[in-house]
Amino acid sequence: MELSVLNIKGEDTGRKVNLSDAIFGLEPNEHAMYLDVKQYLANQRQGTHKSKERNEVAGSTKKIKKQKGTGGARAGSLKSPVFIGGGRVFGPKPRNYSFKLNKKLKEVARLSALSLLARDNKVALVEAFDLETPKTKEMLSILDNLKTTGKTLLVTPSVNQNVVLSSRNIQKVKVATAADLNTYDLLNTDRLILVEGSVNVLENLFSA
Repeated sequence: MELSVLNIKGEDTGRKVNLSDAIFGLEPNEHAMYLDVKQYLANQRQGTHKSKERNEVAGSTKKIKKQKGTGGARAGSLKSPVFIGGGRVFGPKPRNYSFKLNKKLKEVARLSALSLLARDNKVALVEAFDLETPKTKEMLSILDNLKTTGKTLLVTPSVNQNVVLSSRNIQKVKVATAADLNTYDLLNTDRLILVEGSVNVLENLFSA
């Protein structure tokens, strides 16, 4: 796949870059992407939910009525789950939702997501740029020149603090380094903008 390199004004520089078919030209593996996204979302869960059972509820343990002769069921404590204010039966307990996935599967998932974006023509390539100081207005101007609409994922070769700070207050825009891309972010974007050097980072990362 061949992409034209744009400048920050949105103009074609006349240069073209070949994107490796081993990264952007694969047949997407939907099940691998599903598992990777499932793991990503599971890892975001704190798992600190907790409800009190009958042995944890504060209250008297005095028997509230006699055993027989009332015409109703036996009741030994107000902390029983059948009473208001009693404990909860089989309530949630703190747990860890994370689970393990093989590195190879996660790699296949990321490559599938990249290939899916390339197949749908949602990938753009922009030449390397830098901002002297963090300026949200300047970043907005660059994104407007690149005709971004909807959710946008900007991928840089390495951490660029000024670009990160300039983008963090812009809705639906996320900045990530090529080495830190994940399947969820790739599938959750309408347009992928690659800063020129990030292509080499991806090729080195997945060829290794």
